[in-house]
Amino acid sequence: MKRADLRKLGARIVHWSVLFVFTVLLAFPFYWMLIAAFKQNLDLYTVENNPFIFNARPTLDHLRLLFNETRFVRWLGNTALVGVIVVAITLLLAMPAAYALARLTGRWGQRLGIGIFLTYLVPPTLLFIPLSRVVAILGLQDTIWSVVLVYPSFTVPFSIWLLMAFFKSIPKELEDAAMVDGLTRFGAFVKLVIPISVSGILTVVIFTFTLVTQEFVYALTFISPESNQMVGVGIPIFLVRGDVYFWGSLMAACLIASLPVALVYNMFLDRFIAGFTVGAVK
Repeated sequence: MKRADLRKLGARIVHWSVLFVFTVLLAFPFYWMLIAAFKQNLDLYTVENNPFIFNARPTLDHLRLLFNETRFVRWLGNTALVGVIVVAITLLLAMPAAYALARLTGRWGQRLGIGIFLTYLVPPTLLFIPLSRVVAILGLQDTIWSVVLVYPSFTVPFSIWLLMAFFKSIPKELEDAAMVDGLTRFGAFVKLVIPISVSGILTVVIFTFTLVTQEFVYALTFISPESNQMVGVGIPIFLVRGDVYFWGSLMAACLIASLPVALVYNMFLDRFIAGFTVGAVK
């Protein structure tokens, strides 16, 4: 075998080895949640048992507890509804703001963008007290509309910062040509910039929805009734009772809640890393 062929073989072996290691590491949490969701309690808590296999017959008791004794489906619905509304509000506010900062403000655009992004870095532990006052004045306490009001305070700054980079990557010549052909600035933004920036917009949608599902402090502070809880708060509150942890039900809930987001990430991964402006220029 020639030396060049040996190098190609070695490079391929290294490539697939690295890919295998990362695949195993990334898939292991889902495997663990899946197997723990169907294990009997005795199998889970016996330290002599192999934790990575079923040492006893699988059971559906944890799923029955999750669906029959909690409002898990309602929590998922609340989270999905809030996520969709917050994503819509975020896109409605962030896209024109990011475009204006990227195109229309000159050298101050970058500085204003940094200032807006710094508001995203303010921790919720400093803001939930004054925001709770605002929520109470508006009469939104203990409703999902309280978090619909509050969540854009951190999703919009993050999305503006993210979209600015995408809009700056689009050559200005494309917009100039569109306006020469008769489009207004707004028309060029709607008919040219937005379609080219689909990859960035999808990234914002998924990241925004992920931020909403993972948020804990605001949802815990503003919502008390069990029926109005978000999934990120309802699961730990109602499946951890004192010093008793319902591990099987906890893992089942985490698996069901995280799989859709993981699948969406996987479906649109190529769009995130694709050179979308190259295709537009061509």
